[in-house]
Amino acid sequence: MSKVIFVTGAGRGLGTDLAREALAAGHQVIATGRRPEEVEKTLGGPQDNLLTTKLDITSPQDAQAAVDRFGRIDVLINNAGNFYAGYFEEITADQMRQQFETNLFGPMNVTRAILPILRGQRDGHIITLSSSAGLIGQEFCVAYAASKFGVEGWMESLRYDVEPYNIRTTVVEPGFFRTELLVDASTTWPEPTIADYAERTTATIAAWKSMNGQQGGDPAKLARALLTIADQTEPPLRFVAGADAIEGVEAKARELLAQAQASRELGGNLGHDDATA
Repeated sequence: MSKVIFVTGAGRGLGTDLAREALAAGHQVIATGRRPEEVEKTLGGPQDNLLTTKLDITSPQDAQAAVDRFGRIDVLINNAGNFYAGYFEEITADQMRQQFETNLFGPMNVTRAILPILRGQRDGHIITLSSSAGLIGQEFCVAYAASKFGVEGWMESLRYDVEPYNIRTTVVEPGFFRTELLVDASTTWPEPTIADYAERTTATIAAWKSMNGQQGGDPAKLARALLTIADQTEPPLRFVAGADAIEGVEAKARELLAQAQASRELGGNLGHDDATA
């Protein structure tokens, strides 16, 4: 069945693959980006089932204006995001806030604008791209991981808010896919400013840049997988995407269980002692 699918960050990377695959599957696609004319050009020009609209996800006004153009939306895919790389002390407070503005508050802005439509329909599906870094802390990813950990908590809790209105939620944790996340347009690389970190910073930037275009995951296959999930009556609450991500999340789950067990003796006996008669 054809759906109306709203995709953020559709001008490049995974967002482009999502829009293309959705169009190929016969869906109606609302493809958004900061420069809608470039989004349309990237997707092959005007098409019957394609609508493009301007959307800077960090702007609540942009989000509301984009959503107000459409009467029905079946699936929202919160895809747009970016990456502030670096060690914590070399990331400025302003950069940290900007990371959260894009990766956490951005999808919140779009979702807040779209939810009244989904509630009115008593139907809909919100899919938000997180990352394996939203479940597993990683070196050089402190800002990105913090923002994606926030996405995890928001989406996991949002489920309970909207479930009574037949609105489904799915949060997605991809591993390394050959998207454009590591290109300069999506990644802000730190300047070495602290001597203790300088050698590690320089080496890590070089290593990350060398990965660009070499990642094992195929974003077109990921896009098709997400569209499969969008068609499911009972989609998963969490979708771990990529063999590397699955392996990492399994290891993290075992680590969390071991930490909980290790906390039991000291942490499990911290309640008030009841007064005895």
